[in-house]
Amino acid sequence: MRKTLFLMLVLLTNPALGQEKQFKLQAPPTLVETGFLQHLLPRFSLKTGIRIQLSEGDADASFAETGVPVFRQDETVWHLENAGGDFTDAFEDWLLSDVGKRTIESFASSAGGPTFSADVEVVAEAKDTPLTGDAALGEKISLVQCGRCHVVNETNRMNAIGSTPSFSLMRTFADWQERFETFFLLKPHPAFTQVEDVTEPFAEHLPSPIAPVMVSLEEIEAITAYVGSIAPADLGAPIQSGVLQSP
Repeated sequence: MRKTLFLMLVLLTNPALGQEKQFKLQAPPTLVETGFLQHLLPRFSLKTGIRIQLSEGDADASFAETGVPVFRQDETVWHLENAGGDFTDAFEDWLLSDVGKRTIESFASSAGGPTFSADVEVVAEAKDTPLTGDAALGEKISLVQCGRCHVVNETNRMNAIGSTPSFSLMRTFADWQERFETFFLLKPHPAFTQVEDVTEPFAEHLPSPIAPVMVSLEEIEAITAYVGSIAPADLGAPIQSGVLQSP
């Protein structure tokens, strides 16, 4: 009798001891239907003793499009919205821990189902900047400065070096614009290229091995605009941009 009264007194004075370690979690049906949560949640409960009850209504935390990014489903990054609390904070910390990440990575979906990853880094899609240069000027500069090595167009087809890629071929590269805008940094161009107010003069003991290519930033913009105006070469299949020499 005394033990019972003592236990009741303890629970009344410290209500937290009388509460089960659990919280409610809301998740969209599209996520629940993957079976991923049936893999994830029991493993968290096993490690921590905190039970998670899925709820379609009010919840203490939820998987949503905003909050702390915790895992990726194919191309979708899921976030945890946490209202705050010891149990939900523990869940968030576990998801971001090494153990939680390994648990996420270990999920094996059925054949053809979604895959999950703990890598939630968002990679920004590279976008070409608008071409504002003078394309007509770019064609003239290209023939004079680049045409010694590259086929710029039909005008110099018989005068270029056959081992260097043509402009129309390089136009097929996914990163063609960046390559042309920064060509003076890409080998072998630094050895013989000078960009006004940008590059350092050639060292006295390392002069240019050929007649230097002398251009300005305005002329580089014009060259890039011209390349943007020509049609990519018809190769019949995509090529890898890293295989051939840069412009």
